[in-house]
Amino acid sequence: MLDAGLYIVATPIGNLRDISPRAVDVLNEADIIAAEDTRVSKKLFSLLGIPTNKTFITYEDHSEQNKYQYIINLILEGKSVALISDAGSPLISDPGYKLVKECRKLDLKVTTLPGPCAVICALQLSGLPTNRFMFAGFIPNKDKARLDLFNELKNINSTLVLYETALRIEKTLNVLAEVMPLREIAVIREISKIYEECIQGTVVEVIQQISAMPIKGEIVLVIAPPADTESELSTLDIDALLVEEMKHFSLKEAVKNISQKYNLKRNDVYEKALAIKNNSK
Repeated sequence: MLDAGLYIVATPIGNLRDISPRAVDVLNEADIIAAEDTRVSKKLFSLLGIPTNKTFITYEDHSEQNKYQYIINLILEGKSVALISDAGSPLISDPGYKLVKECRKLDLKVTTLPGPCAVICALQLSGLPTNRFMFAGFIPNKDKARLDLFNELKNINSTLVLYETALRIEKTLNVLAEVMPLREIAVIREISKIYEECIQGTVVEVIQQISAMPIKGEIVLVIAPPADTESELSTLDIDALLVEEMKHFSLKEAVKNISQKYNLKRNDVYEKALAIKNNSK
């Protein structure tokens, strides 16, 4: 029998066996399940062998303002409420902090049952610095908002972690190539599932890999912090960038594009472009 209160329960992001025994116990015993999507949650319960004949209520962005007082009232009546998201740890780019804040004000029981979180898993898989990081949530789907976000984040001296969809990842990486062209990045998908994959390299390298073989699934984008400009330029493969650019533009246009994008001397880039053109004859 659970005490009255709010139980924040992490659920699997892929492999069902990632859920903790304690989390299963709480989901079995809780009076109320507050879920992002009750259909998804009931399917998860069935797969885990947890009865679905208990009370499920929807708790998501559009209903948060109206629902959190309802949940508070349930707890005050002596009910135990388990808060879950569709996958992973609740409150990470999901609604819920207002509910937790209100429970704290009223001195109601609030506890967390730790478990899978795509942000942390992606950092572990990325091979990028983990000593300091910033989670920036979901990348906007509008072009201007996406560009504005990356311009806002580009000078932050931390590894950046963001959520993106497979349908928009190429467009996002192209914007990233404009704003942070020298960064090391990792595109991580299907964490803890059969087709888990980490595509790591410079922005240009990752774009080339994804263009050759489009990816599917849930994606986490991890971006390394800004490095010293001089050391970044020394590792930049200008020849490879020019070869790719000259597939789509004239030599003159390619030189202009690369020079502006990477803040390089146009004469130096022009000499490299000429050498590439002469060697290809």
